[in-house]
Amino acid sequence: MSKISTILGVIAVCAMTATAQAQVNLSAETSAPTGAPGTTILTLAEVAAADGIANIQVTTGQTLTNAVQNLAEGKIDISAAPFVLPFLMSKGAGPYAKLGDQGAELADNIAVLYTYRYAAFAVFAYESGDFNGWDNIAGKTIYNGPPRGAALNRARATIKLATGLDEGEGYKGVQVNWGQAVKTITDGSADANIIPLNFPDARLSQAAAAGNLRVWSFPKDKFEGEATQKYMKAPGSVAVQMPITPGMFGEGITVVSEDDTFRAPGEVGGDIVNKSMDFELAKALTKAFLDNIEVFQNKTPFMKNVYLGETDPSLTSMCGAMPIKYHPGAVAAWEEAGYTIPDCAKP
Repeated sequence: MSKISTILGVIAVCAMTATAQAQVNLSAETSAPTGAPGTTILTLAEVAAADGIANIQVTTGQTLTNAVQNLAEGKIDISAAPFVLPFLMSKGAGPYAKLGDQGAELADNIAVLYTYRYAAFAVFAYESGDFNGWDNIAGKTIYNGPPRGAALNRARATIKLATGLDEGEGYKGVQVNWGQAVKTITDGSADANIIPLNFPDARLSQAAAAGNLRVWSFPKDKFEGEATQKYMKAPGSVAVQMPITPGMFGEGITVVSEDDTFRAPGEVGGDIVNKSMDFELAKALTKAFLDNIEVFQNKTPFMKNVYLGETDPSLTSMCGAMPIKYHPGAVAAWEEAGYTIPDCAKP
C-alpha cells in the first residue's frame, strides 16, 4: 500500500469513528429547565451534539429522587443529582428507605462527571404580608417545595436549624410540584416560602412581578453554631456566605441580614452517570463540559455563581462521607485540562 493510500485509510477510519461516536444516543433526566441542574444538563446535550459526541435525549421536570434511582438501576444514562441523594441511597434512608440494603449496591453504580452548586436555602415573603423573618415562622404556613425530594428535606432541615421547629408541629407545610411554584408563591397559599434560590433567581424574579419580596439571611449566631456548621459539612451540603449586593436575587427583591453578609445553608451536586459508562465516552462528555464552561456560564445570569469548574472538596462535597467518586474517564479529562482532582474523590 502506498503512503498516500495509508493516509487516506487512516482518515477514513477516523471519520468512521467520529460518525459512530456521534450516533451514540443517551438518555438524561433532570429537574425544571430554569434551575442549575436543568440548565446544566440541557447545555451538556447541546455541546455534546455540537462536538459530535452523543445525542442526549433530556427529560426535564423530573423529581431527582426518582431520576437518581433510575440512573443507578441503569434505566437512563445521565442524571442531575443533589449529592445528598446518593448518600441517602447508600444508607437505605430517607426517600430510599424501602430499598434497604439494596440501596448501597445501587449507590455503588453511580459516578460523577462534574459538580456545581444547586442553590442556597432561605426564607422569603412579600413585603405587603405580615411575615417578619425566621422568628415569625411558628404557627405560619410555609411553602417548602415539591411533595417528595431533596429540596423538601433541605427546606425542613433549614427551618429546624434556624428555629428548632418541625413541620406539622411548629408550622404547617405546603408542598406542590415545581411547575406550580411561582403560582403558589403569588396566590397567597402560604405566609412565606423556603425553596432553592440562585443569584439571581428566576422564580423569585417572576414572583416579584406581583409585589416586592424580602429574603432573610440565615441567623448569624445559628449559622456559626455547631449544629449548622456540622450540617453544612455533610454530604451534598455547603456553606454559602457572600456580600449583599443590590439586586443579588433580582429586581424588587431585598435581603434582610444582621450585617452586610448573606448566609445560608447550600446544596451541591452534579451530573452523574452509571459507572459502567465507557471510559472514553465519560471522558469526552467531561471534556465537552470543561471546554465549554463559558457556554454553560452564559446560559443564565446565575450560572456564573454555581461553582462550575471547582474541584475543592469544600465546594464540591466530593470527599468525606460522600459514597460516590468521579468516573475514571472524568478524572482523565479533568487532569488533562490541568485541574487537580483530590485523591479522596478518585475511584
